[in-house]
Amino acid sequence: MTATDRERLQELDEDVRQAWIAYSERLRELRGDEYELAESESWEDLQHELQRVERERDRLVGATAA
Repeated sequence: MTATDRERLQELDEDVRQAWIAYSERLRELRGDEYELAESESWEDLQHELQRVERERDRLVGATAA
């Protein structure tokens, strides 16, 4: 694994952290029905971002294993 790959993996860790922060912040002030509506969409957005990160991580780790 190159130094660039290790740096990219660290960036991906930060992407995960930022995705969770964004999810939390989008919902922080919401209550009731407003929360319920926003939570579903926010959760979907979070899951897409986490999947993107996982695909990129798998690509990097898989490339170094090959």
